[in-house]
Amino acid sequence: MSLHDDAVLVLKSYGSGAGDAQEELRRAYLDHLALHPDGMWKACGTGHLTASALVVDPERGKVLLTLHRKLRMWLQMGGHCEPGDATLAGAALREAAEESGIAGLTLLASGPVTLDRHLIPAPCNWHLDVQYAALAPSGSTERISDESLDLRWFTYDEVAGVADSSVVRLVERTRAALDGVR
Repeated sequence: MSLHDDAVLVLKSYGSGAGDAQEELRRAYLDHLALHPDGMWKACGTGHLTASALVVDPERGKVLLTLHRKLRMWLQMGGHCEPGDATLAGAALREAAEESGIAGLTLLASGPVTLDRHLIPAPCNWHLDVQYAALAPSGSTERISDESLDLRWFTYDEVAGVADSSVVRLVERTRAALDGVR
């Protein structure tokens, strides 16, 4: 199965109780993939799917954010899919491990937490981000990557003071998903 096929399956199963805005994004992502066989890749000029993961330490009630080198914003870990990625979940987990430096991350088994579409500078135009939550092992230590200016743990309540509304939504949806597995 190709990464494109995996993304279609993930998106077809995403969304029970996600709300109208999430359902609209889900349909837009599926339409994009139907029209663009290259819709998983950065080379797709109309936009492409990306995979990200919010790294969470639920025991401490904190999330790890990266100060993105290019955008100079506090964001979750994530980015472009690569030819070696077999699944969207695998791409999100790879990105989270690379950017956080934390080994042994595990994704919440429930699948993506939320979807977020955002404009990016040309030539790519749009990121159609599929966002997961990754649990950090107890006592793990982060290590900054070349893609980041900084890495920092924030309490759930601190996120709204440093990040934009898309990250705040991701934290809220992640907390709800965590509550569902307890």
